[in-house]
Amino acid sequence: MNPFSSGTRLRDMIRAIRACKTAAEERAVVRKECASIRASVSDNDNDYRHRNLAKLMFIHMLGYPTHFVQMECLKLIATPGFPEKRIGYLGLMLLLDERQEVLMLVTNSLNRDLNHTNQYIVGLALCALGNICSAEMARDLAPEVERLLQFRDPNIRKKTALCSIRIVKKVPDLAENFVNPVVSLLKEKHHGVLLTTIQLCTDLCNLNEEALEFFRKKCTEVLVKVLKDVVNNPYGPEYDVSGIANPFLHIRLLRLLRVLGHGDADASDFMNDILAQVATKAESNKNVGNAILYECVQTIMRIEDSSGLRVLAINILGRFLSNRDNNMRYVALNMLMKAISVDDQAVQRHRATILECVKDSDASIRKRALELIYLMVNEMNVKPLTKELIDYLHVSDQDFKGDLTEKICSIVEKLSPDKIWYIDQMLMVLSKKCTEVLVKVLKDVVNNPYGPEYDVSGIANPFLHIRLLRLLRVLGHGDADASDFMNDILAQVATKAKSNKNVGNAILYECVQTIMRIEDSSGLRVLAINILGRFLSNRDNNMR
Repeated sequence: MNPFSSGTRLRDMIRAIRACKTAAEERAVVRKECASIRASVSDNDNDYRHRNLAKLMFIHMLGYPTHFVQMECLKLIATPGFPEKRIGYLGLMLLLDERQEVLMLVTNSLNRDLNHTNQYIVGLALCALGNICSAEMARDLAPEVERLLQFRDPNIRKKTALCSIRIVKKVPDLAENFVNPVVSLLKEKHHGVLLTTIQLCTDLCNLNEEALEFFRKKCTEVLVKVLKDVVNNPYGPEYDVSGIANPFLHIRLLRLLRVLGHGDADASDFMNDILAQVATKAESNKNVGNAILYECVQTIMRIEDSSGLRVLAINILGRFLSNRDNNMRYVALNMLMKAISVDDQAVQRHRATILECVKDSDASIRKRALELIYLMVNEMNVKPLTKELIDYLHVSDQDFKGDLTEKICSIVEKLSPDKIWYIDQMLMVLSKKCTEVLVKVLKDVVNNPYGPEYDVSGIANPFLHIRLLRLLRVLGHGDADASDFMNDILAQVATKAKSNKNVGNAILYECVQTIMRIEDSSGLRVLAINILGRFLSNRDNNMR
């Protein structure tokens, strides 16, 4: 057989493509294969049409153009056999999208297949419609899809619910047609049908206010009962994930209850007990359990809830903050930022844990925790929180110092109880933030003279020396950490300044004053006093 004839099997073509050593070889193989398929299409070869389409789908996934085969998809869909239809619908979903005009030609075939006696062909049509349905197709085929919501086979009902989601999103005006048929599906025992129906209900509520009110009145009790059954009566091992019965159904139910409870006190009261039960029974030592807890917390914070249940939700988030997983801590910090506007006191109880997150090694955790602390600060806690942040400023990463300084200054400016405290905190921030910058500048001045234009008696810019020493004196006074940071450069200035020149003596005098003013070790003070001893031996009365 010719290796590039239309009768070549799909696996042979894939093997030939994978055997190519270069991109040029691959393009040559694909070009020959496409030429062979074009010839087969021109000859209207029915025997190998499905095989040609399968090969072109693989070629399409490699990134090569395959637009010339669109009509072949429609021809295969129009055939009576299931294998040919399956390839045709697969090609339709992969090679075309809703913007293609040729898609309108398939509406009649879809309508016919939705009414087919073979449920597997009905399933193919539903899958295709759910993936590529346009607004025009939705309007034409919505009645057929609505009818299939009551089909005898649960797999078809499941696919119909998924297809309905696509239809109501494309044409929101059709949402009201699906409200009544959906209610009966909420009593299903088949988890697949139940899962897709709950998602359809959620989308209907988001799209249509009347549907939302209808489901609040008719379905809240049913949904609470379903959630109770899932929590207390596991359906079987086929739905088990890490020892938890169908966590996907848990999560979909919690999301729908969140929508129904928001803004409705009666619906919220009805679901309080089951939410408390989910929050206490979910296993927090497993990722699956944490996912359920997270959705439960979001639901509690969203509905019109009592303060007791909110405290429980915030305590769960507090446990998340103690988790080693950074993802868990990040989502907990995000949720607490929303919760603080609802229950500030409950969030304040976790202040110590949140402050530890500000010092975390992960940059995203640090930044989010700092934003949360900023929201938590009030007139009652501004002093201890500001002290904690300023203490951390000195040891924080260089990349984080800017954000941290900005937040501290904003807190102090906004919530300062008095002017004296405001000035003290600002000086402490300056001490922490500026000391290392100033020390670096002074080192540059001492060790790397800027040029002859700044030279005075052979000393580089003594005026800048003196100004820097005076500022360091202010910053180091009363701050042991800042003083320790400047010890080395002060010792260097004290030993390098030239004492045989008035300019050098002026620098030494300022350096001695700085050493005696800051929180310094006794060793550096001895050096300063020795310098003063040399001044006493000077002939200049002013020096003495």
